[in-house]
Amino acid sequence: MSEAQKDWPRVSVLVRAYNDEALVGKTLEGIFLQWPRPFEVIVCDDNSKDRTREIAAKFPVRFVERPAGPYKPGRTLNILVREAKGDIVVFNNSDAIPCDSHWLEELVRPLLAERFAFTFANQLPRPDATLLVRKDSERAFGDGKVQATWKFFFSLASSATWRQNLIDVPFDEKIQYSEDVEWTWRNSRRKDDPVKIVYCPASRVEHSHNYTLRALARRFRGEGAADREIFGDAPSLMRELMGAARETLRDIAYLLPRPRGWLEIPLAPIRRLVQRISHWKGMRQ
Repeated sequence: MSEAQKDWPRVSVLVRAYNDEALVGKTLEGIFLQWPRPFEVIVCDDNSKDRTREIAAKFPVRFVERPAGPYKPGRTLNILVREAKGDIVVFNNSDAIPCDSHWLEELVRPLLAERFAFTFANQLPRPDATLLVRKDSERAFGDGKVQATWKFFFSLASSATWRQNLIDVPFDEKIQYSEDVEWTWRNSRRKDDPVKIVYCPASRVEHSHNYTLRALARRFRGEGAADREIFGDAPSLMRELMGAARETLRDIAYLLPRPRGWLEIPLAPIRRLVQRISHWKGMRQ
């Protein structure tokens, strides 16, 4: 063991899984290729109906059972944090595949200088991602310049913080969506010792979803309800429609120079309207 490894804090990688038999094996392979080696890997399978748990069991992981009753992300996360033995907890979804052997090191390193910080990784689109999904991913992550202009942005899908931070201030167990945004927003606004959110573009995972319009509507409606609760903004259909128009123009500008994306141009305004109107409906709940 090198001196660098001796000084490295203990790390617990917490993996939430559900029906990810096609990806969970690749994700765990990527995790166990990391240096310094994770102290432990804990998997919580949310009653998958496929071979997710069977595949995960082939790796040296420890299983933690999901809490009984309806799924509440904050409850599951808090149980995982309490079960972790590491000084630092790393959250990585079972469908977020580390892109190289430096993912963990790049994600954890900023925490060594910041006790009250939360890092999050760069999420790259999968090879099968549509161009519209690819464009959204590049804007949200990439070099971080676009996200820095937004009101607030964070993603727990691949992220890390000191375990004690979440023991002292657990996740909200009532909120159904955006539990990660709620925690980081609430704690970044503290008057005493606010949390520092750190984007780590060199820590890369492959993670994206080609949502159907129905799935897109469900997600944005849930996020709209959460945004109203978290940020306190009043719903505005006009604001949502103007946002849909602006994003559609960006979509078209992105797709036009890419001939293989021309077939996606008619879908762009429909997709944005579904997102924004669903978000508005969620905010009105």
